[in-house]
Parts: sequence; structure tokens; C-alpha cells
Amino acid sequence: MIRLENISKLYYPDVSALKDVDAHVASGEFVFLVGQSGSGKTTLVRLLTAEERPTTGRIEIGGWDITRIPRRHIPTLRRQIGVVYQDFKLLEKKSVFENVAFALEVCGESGGTIKKTVPQLLKIVGLEEKMDRYPRQLSGGEQQRVAIARALIHRPKLLIADEPTGDLDSITAKGIVDLLLKIHTLGTTILFVTHNRDIVNILKKRVITVHNGSLVSDREKGKYFI
Repeated sequence: MIRLENISKLYYPDVSALKDVDAHVASGEFVFLVGQSGSGKTTLVRLLTAEERPTTGRIEIGGWDITRIPRRHIPTLRRQIGVVYQDFKLLEKKSVFENVAFALEVCGESGGTIKKTVPQLLKIVGLEEKMDRYPRQLSGGEQQRVAIARALIHRPKLLIADEPTGDLDSITAKGIVDLLLKIHTLGTTILFVTHNRDIVNILKKRVITVHNGSLVSDREKGKYFI
């Protein structure tokens, strides 16, 4: 699903965000990407979503080389990758239904498809009874569930969760993790970017650790050791 070959990212004039990173994530895996702030996690996510390009190396997602992807193909790529962020990124003046539907509207989907698809996704995340509410009327955990539903709108094969529990209390965070595990059982590859030591150590999934821009550990059923 994801293949990184000798990936480096340099920022002018001499800041090295990533250095010679090699990694492979197979289709259907659940993988944690961990590291301290400034370790290179965010840069790696931006490379995977084609927000930035690597200075050197090759990135492959789903058999597609995106290293020098033309700008016109980026929207197609992003429809294959769902991304969930720490800060939800919801539209405050749109309802729960409208926030999820918006991702389909911008792609020109029909009203019939939207009316059928959005309730299905909201049911998966447990918010089918709150589709008419607005973000300000939801808890932080519920807002993150809306963001997850939106990320699933194109049935992506890969879901990148970038610090999805960073602003949530431990009980709410557990609910979000349980939801991502549920989505994983449906066949979605999950890359979970986090610095939450407890979540990583409890689940005992594969753990890739980056430190100072380098991949320093890749352990199956690993722990957060930095």
C-alpha cells in the first residue's frame, strides 16, 4: 500500500526534515507512526498526501508512483487517501450531514448518491441521530467522528489519522481508537500518527519510530520507546 524508498526532505537553506527513510506498509495493515514533536512525522504525512514533494527518493501508494505527481492528478490521489486531523477541520456553518456531504458535492456527485451515502457513513461512526446538528453542538469526540466519516466518503483504501486523539481526554480517545480499529476490520489500511504512549503500548500493533528525521525503529507488536 505504501512504499518509501530513500526518502529525504530538505528545507532551504540547510534544514533536514527527513533523511534516507525506507519503509513499506502492506495493504490491510494497522501501523503506528510515532516520534517526538519535530521528529519528521508531519512532514511524512504531507509527502504522502502530495502537499509537498520529497527532495530525493520515491513514494509509492497503491502501486502508484506519486513522487512527481502532476498537480492535475492530486485530487484523484486524495480521493484514495482519507485523512483525519487533530483539529477536525469542520465547517462551523454546516450541519453534520452537510460537512460530510460537502466532500461529495465538490466532486460533482448527484443528490441521490449524497442522500444515500452520508447516512451510511454517519451510522458507521455512531452519529446517524445527530446529522442535523452543528459542530458547536457536538463534543470533541463527536466532532472527530464527523471528521472520520468525511475521510471515509470516497471509501479510501488508506486512512491516515494524524494525531486524531491529541485534543481528547482518555475516555473519548479510546472511543476514537475503537472506531479506527472497527474501520480497519473492514479492510482499510490505517496509518495512525501519534505521540500518545498509552494507546500505542496497549494495542501492540506495528510501530514505526522516527527521530530527528530518521527511521530508527520498525517493530511488529512494538511499543513507544522514545
